[in-house]
Amino acid sequence: QVQLTESGGGLVQAGGSLRLSCATSGFPIRNYHMGWFRQAPGNEREFVAASSRPGVATFYRQSVEGRFTISRDNAKRMVYLQMNSLRPEDTAIYYCASSTAALSSIRQPTMWNYWGQGTQVTVSS
Repeated sequence: QVQLTESGGGLVQAGGSLRLSCATSGFPIRNYHMGWFRQAPGNEREFVAASSRPGVATFYRQSVEGRFTISRDNAKRMVYLQMNSLRPEDTAIYYCASSTAALSSIRQPTMWNYWGQGTQVTVSS
């Protein structure tokens, strides 16, 4: 049974940091791209960051470039998102996901196979 379980969300002031974690099971993580998406109320789910299999390349949406860092530990079956210099506009539910799609399409939510339930991140001004 495939499972992705996010943790680490919470309430933080603008300028602060959070580290999200994603524990995985039920699929061969080293064969999958791993990524983070987010969805704010009234908005569509959007790409945040991805780590290619087997973790050689990383990709970010422009607004988080230089502030967020995605990493993965295949041996522990974990994926992380370190978020620094958080802004109120980063407030959203953050989802961990896995994909076997071509790298050219990983920014599209429909190209991801498995999803976690999400963790809420709230950044106060």
